[in-house]
Amino acid sequence: MHDLDHRLLAALRDCGADPRVATIARALSAGGEHGALWIAGGLGAAVADRAQRGAWVRGTALTAAAHLTSVALKRLVRRPRPTRIAPLVRTQGRHSFPSSHATSAAAAVVACAALRPAGGGLARAVPPVAAAVCVSRLVVGVHYPSDVAAGAVLGGLLAHLGRPWITRPLPPVAHHRPHRKSLRSPSPPRPPVRPKGRPHV
Repeated sequence: MHDLDHRLLAALRDCGADPRVATIARALSAGGEHGALWIAGGLGAAVADRAQRGAWVRGTALTAAAHLTSVALKRLVRRPRPTRIAPLVRTQGRHSFPSSHATSAAAAVVACAALRPAGGGLARAVPPVAAAVCVSRLVVGVHYPSDVAAGAVLGGLLAHLGRPWITRPLPPVAHHRPHRKSLRSPSPPRPPVRPKGRPHV
């Protein structure tokens, strides 16, 4: 498995020898850093889609939580990044398993799929962009294929578990009728009642 990881990584890293491929891979890697691409897209969709605003916000929060989970796992596993090849980008940390880029990308795919058909074009555009972000981490030479695969599984699983939370219906809003004030004028005060009987002389 280790040898296969190295061979696949070397083959994809060789693709980065093309300056055009390297430029695209760098841009995709930069966009996926800290899940920024998915968080910005989710919040933008929440602003544009008022009917599904709560669902977009919850999906974005779930994607961010998946990213943070992968960062915590990296500190536990502590697998070093590839060292046999020269990377094309600088990295935020020394550990590579699982790929946080792949984790947030897969979580975003599942979260957007939960919003179909309300997600519209954005939900259809996310999967290919997410796949490109995952591959970019191999082209720039900072992850093994097993890092990316594990990150994608982790992100997809976490988002799938949180899917009912994303799509939960909003509670019905109770409509209260305002109290109408009486428009009738107040009754005039009644005169005091005099006791009946003969007056005293």
